[in-house]
Order: sequence, then C-alpha cells, then structure tokens
Amino acid sequence: MKYQPVFLFFWFLLLCSGVSAQQTERQYLSGTGLNNTVTWRFRCSEGRNSGKWSKIEVPSQWELQGFGEYTYGRWYKKKGVKNPSMEEGVYRRTFTVPAGWKGKNIRLWFDGVMTDTEVLVNGFSAGETHRGGFYRFSYDVTSMVKYGASNKIEVRVRKHSDNKSVNAAERKADWWLFGGIYRPVWLEAKPEMRIEHIAVDARADGDMRLHATLKGLRGKEKLVAALRLAGEVDETPQSRTWEIGHDSVFTHFWNDIEPWTPEAPRLYDLAVSLLNGEGEQVHQTTVRIGFRTVDFRPRDGIYLNGTKLVMKGINRHSFHPDGGRTTDKEISIQDALLIKEMNMNAVRSHYPPDEHFLDACDSLGLLYVDELAGWQNAYDTATGGKLVKEMIERDVNHPCIVLWSNGNEGGWNTATDKLFHLYDPQHRHVIHPWADFDELDTHHYPAFLTGVGRFTNGYKVFMPTEFMHGQYDQGHGAGLEDFWARYTAHPLFAGGFMWAYSDEAVRRADRNGMLDSEGYNAPDGIVGPYREKEGSFYSVREIWSPIKVEPLMVTSSFKGRFLVTNRYLFTNLKQCSMRYRILSCPSPLMGGAGVCVVDSGAVELPPLEPGETGYACMAAWADCGKPETFFKGDVLELEAVAPDGKSVCTRTYPIRGAKNYLDAQLASLRVTGEGGNVEETDSLVILHSAMVDISFRRSNATVCSVLRKRDHHIIPLKDGPLPVGMQMKLVSLTARTERNGDAVLCARYRGGADSIVWRLRPDGLLKMDAVLLNRASGGGGFDDAFTDEAVLNLGFTFSYPEEECTGMRWMGRGPYRVWKNRIPGTNYGIWQKDFNNTITGESTDRLVYPEFKGYHANLYWAVILGEKSAFTVYSATDGVFFRVFTPEEPHGRQDGIHTMPDFPSGDLSFLLDIPAIRSFKPVSQHGPQSQPGIIRIKKGDEGLRLGLLFDFR
Repeated sequence: MKYQPVFLFFWFLLLCSGVSAQQTERQYLSGTGLNNTVTWRFRCSEGRNSGKWSKIEVPSQWELQGFGEYTYGRWYKKKGVKNPSMEEGVYRRTFTVPAGWKGKNIRLWFDGVMTDTEVLVNGFSAGETHRGGFYRFSYDVTSMVKYGASNKIEVRVRKHSDNKSVNAAERKADWWLFGGIYRPVWLEAKPEMRIEHIAVDARADGDMRLHATLKGLRGKEKLVAALRLAGEVDETPQSRTWEIGHDSVFTHFWNDIEPWTPEAPRLYDLAVSLLNGEGEQVHQTTVRIGFRTVDFRPRDGIYLNGTKLVMKGINRHSFHPDGGRTTDKEISIQDALLIKEMNMNAVRSHYPPDEHFLDACDSLGLLYVDELAGWQNAYDTATGGKLVKEMIERDVNHPCIVLWSNGNEGGWNTATDKLFHLYDPQHRHVIHPWADFDELDTHHYPAFLTGVGRFTNGYKVFMPTEFMHGQYDQGHGAGLEDFWARYTAHPLFAGGFMWAYSDEAVRRADRNGMLDSEGYNAPDGIVGPYREKEGSFYSVREIWSPIKVEPLMVTSSFKGRFLVTNRYLFTNLKQCSMRYRILSCPSPLMGGAGVCVVDSGAVELPPLEPGETGYACMAAWADCGKPETFFKGDVLELEAVAPDGKSVCTRTYPIRGAKNYLDAQLASLRVTGEGGNVEETDSLVILHSAMVDISFRRSNATVCSVLRKRDHHIIPLKDGPLPVGMQMKLVSLTARTERNGDAVLCARYRGGADSIVWRLRPDGLLKMDAVLLNRASGGGGFDDAFTDEAVLNLGFTFSYPEEECTGMRWMGRGPYRVWKNRIPGTNYGIWQKDFNNTITGESTDRLVYPEFKGYHANLYWAVILGEKSAFTVYSATDGVFFRVFTPEEPHGRQDGIHTMPDFPSGDLSFLLDIPAIRSFKPVSQHGPQSQPGIIRIKKGDEGLRLGLLFDFR
C-alpha cells in the first residue's frame, strides 16, 4: 500500500506526544453474551417466581431464567387467548466508576432490551423511557455517577409497551416474545472534546466521505485519518489531515484500494483522531470499513462495484434454544460459516441483528439486508423515526449492508422512508419486503409461473425477500432447482431469500428443559435449533454452487472432459480448483466393507469469467488418454474448491449402471449348492433351495414367508409385491425347476403389470423380474390404446416390521432421504445410518439427522440391519427409489393438514417414481420437476422393467 510521507511525522507525534492518545474506554455492567453473563438482582411482576427479589443473569431473556411466562407472537390469533404474558421486571446492581473517568463524558449503553425500558442511576432518571426491543440506545449519565465510589442502577422493563404501535410492530408477530435485558449493558467514557460518531461512505475506487459528529470543540482543531488493512500491525498506513471548519463532511481519495465483495471481503481499519489547537491528540476512535459501491438501477438491478448482484439468501433470526434472542459472537460466526457453506451470499432478518453477526458478515463475505422491525404492522412516525436513527447510527459503517428495509409485509410507515437517507451517507436503497415498491418488487412466495404485472411480464427488478418456506421437511431445496433456473434466466432477477435459517425451538425452563417450537409456527429452519443440518442444507449447497458442473453422464464415450459454468459474481474460475476421485464400492456379495479410492487427481478448470461456460478436463486424461483404472471404479466424484481452499460442492456420477454393477458382482460368484425344487399345495407355491425357502400365496402371488434354513429363522419380509400407483390382477401362476437348478415361479397379470418372474438360485439368491405397462403383449393398465396417466408413485411394496430393523447400510444416493423435487445434494456412495424416528423440525431434544425413514434415490443395494432378521436387496434397474418405512407426521402440525404426500401401503417399497413435496405453495404451483410423472403407453411399447435380487442368507 502506498502512503503519504508527511504522515510519518504525525505517527511519530502519536507515539511520543506528552498528551496520551485517549481511546474510548468501556466497562461492562453485564456479560457479553449467552455464555458470558453477570448476576443482577431481579424481581418479576407476574408468572413464575414473581413478586419477590431473586437473581438473574444478564444478558438473558427472563423466561429462560425461570421467570414470567412463555408467549408466542401469534397469541392474538388463538381462540380463547385474550392477552399475552404482560410481565414487568426490575433489575438492580451496584457498580464502580473509575476515578480516572472524572472530567470525561460518560454514557450508559443498552444493546437491546425488551421492550419498554426506564433507567434510574443513583435514584435519578437517566432519561425518557426507551421503546423498541431490537435497538441500541444510550443515556448521558455524566452528572449522575459518583467517581471512584459505588453507584446504583435500576432498570425497569415492561415486556409489552405502553405504545400501541410498538406492540403492533414487534409483539403481534410470528416469533417468540421474550422480556428482559437480552443484549449487553456497558458504560463508555470519552473525553469532553471527542468524536461522538462517524459515518463513512467508502467507494470501490478509493473515494471516501467521512461524516463526523464532534463535541466540545474550541476552535483550530484538526481531524486525522489513518488507513491500514484490517489486522495488519506492521504496515505503515496511509493518512489524511483536515482542518475542522463548519463542514462536518471530510473527503479523501485513498490509493491502491482493494474493494470489498462477498467473494473477497477485504476490510480496512480507519483510525480517526481529533487533535486540539496545539496539535495534541485528544481522542481517537477506529472503525472497520470496506470500500465498495452499492448502486440500485431501476429496470436493471442492484449493483456492487459495477457488478450486478444475484443474492442467494436466507432469513435469519437472532435466536438460540438456550438463550432465546441472547446469543454471542461464537454463535454469530457459526451461523455465518454455515450460511456460507450452503453457498449463500446474503442474509435478511426482521430486525437489526446482534452487531457481532454483522461483523461476521463483513469479514466472511455475506451481503445483508438490514430491517427496521414491523411484522405486518408499523411503528408510529415519532417512535419509528427514533428507531430508524438508532438502527442506522449503529450499523451504517458495515460494508455487508447493501439494502435497508422498512418493516415487513405491511409493517412499513412510509413517513419514515426519507429518514434512511438522512442518516446514511451512502443512500442505500430502501425496500418494503413483500411489496412492489420504488422499482424493486419483493413479492413473497411467488409461484413458479408468477406472472402478469410481476416477474414474467413485469419490468421491475425482482427479488423475493421470502420464498421456499421450510416448514418441517417442506421447502428450501424442494423445487429450488426449477425456481432458480427460471429466475436466473431473467435479466431483472436480483436474488431471493429463503425462509428460514434455523428451527426456533426454545428450551423451556418450565417444562424440564424440553424444546418447544410452538407447534407448526417455528420449525421453519434449514438447520435445527442447535444447527443440525437437514437434507435441504445439501440440496441448496449443490444448486447454489458457484462452480456448476453441467448435466453429465459417464458412458463408454467419456473422455475426461465436461462442461462447467462459472456462477460466481466476481471470481474468475482460474482462481479455483477441482479434484476428482474414482471410487470402488464393493457390494456385500464381494464382502466389501466400504468405499475405496481407485484413483484421484486434479481437474484442469478453464479461465472462465463469471457467467461463462467451458470445458474442464481431468488431468490424467489429458496426459495419457483414458486411464486404465477409470472403468475399474463404480463412481466418479468431483469436488470443486474455492480460492480460499474450502470445498464448495461435491458431486458424484455412476460409472456403472445398476444392472452392469450387479452383473459384475454376480459374475465373480461361483454358484454352489444343490439344485432347487418347487413344492405346490392348495394355498402355496414354495421355492426351495439349500439355503432359503420362499413361500408364495396362490391367490395373489405375494410372499407369504421367507425361511432361512441355517437357523430356521423367518425373515419377516412378506405381503408383496403389491402394486403402487397402478392396479394389477393375477391371471395365471406357473412354477418349474430348470436344468441349472433354479426354482422358478412366473406370475402373469392383467392391468399395470404384465408379469413377475421369481427365480431362486441354488445358492439361495432370489431374483425378481417385473414387466410393467407392456402394450406389446396386450397387457397394460389402461383402457385406451393411447393414454397419458399421471402417477405419484409407481412400483411395488412389501411389509416388514419396524421393530425388527436396527439400521440400514446401502449403496446409492445418500445419506439423506429425498423427494422427487429434492434429489440434489445426495451423492452416490456407501452409506449407513441407525434406525431413528426423527420427525424433521420437531423434537423435544436434539434432532438426529439424517432421518431414517422415507425415500432413498438410485438404489444399488441395501442391507436392512437387524439382530436376526437382516437381509440384502440389490437393484438391477437404474433409478429405483427405495422407500424405507413411513415417516411420522409432525404432532404439532395444523389440524387435519398433512405436511407430506401420502406414502404407499406397506413398509419397504421399490419405486420408479415418487411424489414431490410442497414448499409453502401447493405442488401444482411449483416447476416441472415437482409435477406428477406422466406415463404414456402405446401399442408396441415394451413397457418398464424393475429387477431386484434378494439375499436372505
């Protein structure tokens, strides 16, 4: 970095001056967050532990400390509930002000209190009652405190405000309502001649306007600014000195600036010093800034440093189960890292977050939409005006903030819109979430074909501030691939924000620590309350990956080249990397215990600018053509890596289809055992082998029992195959023993299935070959010769008792379950999970993911684990979905409303199609991948095949 030589003299003065550099001093009266608290005296007016003096940790929400009553904001919509909990709390403690602070300006700061706050210091009122629970506020207590002696503070907090608009904006809301001093409290000492506040407009080219509020000036003072890279201590900074006149705006152009972007979040420390008339430094403050230019262009887009933004965002509340809205820096960093891990680049909330979360967004690179609270109702103009000022004065210098938001879904007061630019020298654009306002359409929860006058046929910049609602297992990744492809194809699309980041379950102090998400109101997260990752976490990560591998199938023609698209905003693909691995996945037939790596190496990425597509090439292929090891593997794995060395996405592709894979595994087996035979009775047909006997019912050709002979144990897979998504009626049943010793049963049907052939080999392996929807033989499931039929599920189902199952080990896409419209994010490999009965988003304790029950994609084989009843099934058909039991519906869901589509009858199913799941909107309003499959059968078609192999040995 270049610097001005004249500054060396100033820097020498700073170090050697007889007047010491006076920094702002801070003394906490509370702790700093959830895991760092200070004990105060406390009395609560109503509810638990009320009417007596006790102790409470500060900061905290008093409900989680055992006081008052829990209330969710939708109380006003509940029948029979007239009022929410209305407690008042009184806090007291003593503190000592350092004697050395005498002669300085002392302010008492509150970072957040819910909701009306009255403060007394040594029995004197500190000032007017503060109203509004999400904002930082302060009082000048210089004249009230005693220096070097004990002082008393009393804070009176009303959970509900005496201002109706505050209650309407904050309390009648779709979130938990808490009371208390939930963010830190501190004293701050500054010299009488001081820098009161700084607001910086630092542009991407290095041009800066510094707005300074200065107090106690006597004349002939100077202001000095020194700039260095954040965290750099050895670097000599650039500097600028201004004479202080009547203007409070100071300008300078800084050289060799690296602009801030979400992909390269370069930060600078700006040290601003106030010098008295003698040139002595009397006060210094440091702000962390980023140089970037935010520009909203009507009928065009939102630009950052001249680049049009597409925000991949999430809505996040400041929330933790153990603290309510009391969090800490560690939680903020954890959340920011998890959001970045999903390849998101933007965040929104319904109110200003903890400042340490904005710090994390600044340093890690997340765009932020900072919102004045107002959930469907607005503050009155007088109150709202004060809160706008408080919000912007705290947050104005954070480079992550690219938009201001005035309320939510009708919770805006247009009279306060003009105040945002009054306090923000950057004049960032102001939005009204949910509305089409000031050339930016933020329409919530658009349907896939949202049209006339809006996105499809509109001419406004489009950025839904809420979409892909994630209640329970619905939303987020479900249907996102369609929505995102459609949105990003439009030049007026500026991004979108999913609802929401985490399930907001609070650990109830009045229910023995049980987690409570208030029924269906709060389990909307893509992560659980303790940040457990749901399946959609990985779906979003893949769909929003900045390095996209275009659709790829590995065939014998594959030459190591494939198309990639750069979907970064600012990064050239040459700054990134990719690596591959060839994985071998031996089946239980081969005694394989897990995945092994056959080969690995680098992938050469083309130097693509954002938005460009080109060919990547596996280095081994470029060097020597086709590597000998490649087709010895089963799965190709590609991992994309960002410039910082962190993985952004891993994708896998099968090298062998299911049938080729199974044939290769079987080819290595030597068939042993005595030849089988067939036994027929009045009600059963029994296929015998030396290892296993299989009994079928004559009435419908379903499995009656499976006997494993070595221990005479019955494997409880039975009552199938029954049809799913079709009808079929048994026409004939024939059995025979073939020369090779196979015992064969052939069932022919009328309807959806043409035939199912069962073949029990001498070694005890049982094959099932089914032909569905075959017009060639005159079968088929439909009356017309030419028919289109919509199906939600298609295949066969069996019964198997849950209590016999302890887990599952399988090869296919995993480890998470899927829906038809939420398959991205799962990868090919060998996976294992223990049995669990997790209900997504609903738990009285920590959630266990991945969920065990549900649909699993692209089955190759699966071992159903159990103490005595384990068995293995293999697929000889590509694209088979394996349904494992039926997930429970959430107990807290709305009455009569199912969160999931109906599952087939039975317990274990093998399906060629499965249903999609909704995301707030009905499935019919989603994209094509969410719609029911259309089956078209013509005369002469060979139909569909579904082949399975069972190993009960």
